[in-house]
Amino acid sequence: MRYIRYALLGSFAVALIAVALANSNIVTLKVLPEDVAAFVGMNASVDLPLFIVILGGILVGLLVGFVWEWVREYGQRADAARQAREMRRLEREVARLKGEKHEGKDEVLALLDEAS
Repeated sequence: MRYIRYALLGSFAVALIAVALANSNIVTLKVLPEDVAAFVGMNASVDLPLFIVILGGILVGLLVGFVWEWVREYGQRADAARQAREMRRLEREVARLKGEKHEGKDEVLALLDEAS
């Protein structure tokens, strides 16, 4: 199983290197379109290799997806935590009621009664 994982990671690395070598041309990445940048007075741009733009876009998309899912599942996590608290409260109540049921009885008889 370990070798399969290493083989997959190696093939993924080879694919990324192939994409990087095939797309090494420099491109200009602009923050705003030229008309909007002239109106706002901010003309920010950066020159990057195309593979960095591609891989950066993939990375940003993954991060946005992870954050989106984490926010979306907040309700489910809150429900699970509430149910866990309720379960612990009910377990304490069951233990307390068992203790009250066997109060004043012989310890051996109480243990036998609990086992059955």
